[in-house]
Amino acid sequence: MTPPPIASARRGTGPLRVAIIHYWLVTMRGGERVVERLLHLFPDADIFTHVYDPSAVSDIIRARPVKTSFIQKLPGARRHYQKYLPLMPMALEEFDLRGYDLVISSESGPAKGVIAAPDALHLCYVHSPMRYLWDHYHDYRDAAGLVNRLAMPWLFHRLRTWDTASAARVDTFVANSEFIAKRIERAWRRPSTIVYPPVATSLFHKADVIEPHYLWVGQMTPYKRADLAVDACNALGLPLLMVGTGEMADALRKRAGPTIRIVPRMSFADLKQAYATSRALIFTPEEDFGIVPVEVMASGRPVLAYARGGALSTVRTGVSGLFFAEQTVESLIEGVEAMERFLPEFDPDAAMAHAERFAPERFDRGIRDAIAACW
Repeated sequence: MTPPPIASARRGTGPLRVAIIHYWLVTMRGGERVVERLLHLFPDADIFTHVYDPSAVSDIIRARPVKTSFIQKLPGARRHYQKYLPLMPMALEEFDLRGYDLVISSESGPAKGVIAAPDALHLCYVHSPMRYLWDHYHDYRDAAGLVNRLAMPWLFHRLRTWDTASAARVDTFVANSEFIAKRIERAWRRPSTIVYPPVATSLFHKADVIEPHYLWVGQMTPYKRADLAVDACNALGLPLLMVGTGEMADALRKRAGPTIRIVPRMSFADLKQAYATSRALIFTPEEDFGIVPVEVMASGRPVLAYARGGALSTVRTGVSGLFFAEQTVESLIEGVEAMERFLPEFDPDAAMAHAERFAPERFDRGIRDAIAACW
């Protein structure tokens, strides 16, 4: 059911004209699910983005007008959009947002730097300040090729200056977790309200029969630390189901022992079944929020998570899961052993009730309250 329209105090009782700014629309991940839910709140909104691939997004997004920046027309933009990062500040500032009452920027890549009308409200929903400019800059620089590594210090210094300055264009910031609220304060020196991303908890259900294996789900890239799960389960001789692809996938297959099975991808139905029947989820990365743990909790299974990042906001110790302290094999092994002791007392219904804190309706209420607080 579509919620009632929000009327702008600046325009009396008339309906809002809303613009949603998203960094790029070339896949369907957590940020794009937030855009979907914003369209539930504002079904007549227009979307602005740097690069758009209609075949890669949902019907909900595809049904709305999507206006792209000049980067869309550059060579190879749909695949290599991140190479055009230095041009994105200029591209954002070229969007014509005159006539829009409410501008909602969805920030992880550059999005918040648009120039809204003087009498418009600009709310920025932050998945993360740009990682490659701030927290993870040295990791990205070290992994870059020689030419990029030489150019990055100069280019990224200028981008940080623009990123900080453009934060002044935002009227109110909304963070997707306590972890991101702290990063907003550190990068931009601005306070924020916390509204958790929408997770479709009603789609998940618990199972009657639980399989003996643990579960790991995600993109197999270095920062996700899938290697920890492989090495810990090899050492313990425990069965582990891994779902994901990425540049580490081949190396992980070679590293995995006989108790570990790696599946590149699953249908949504099969993934839901894997969530509901696994012994527990092992969640090894430091994420900004992390939707997979919430989906697993909504399926009535516990989560063993690294005690950093967004997981601290989603996993409740002794109710929906446990934490391990360090990103080391030894610490994860200790965590798995603690999970084995915890499982006999684990209550699936309590975990599912906890997951409801992240239901889409909570997101709707939080966004509406954040807007009302400014008008």
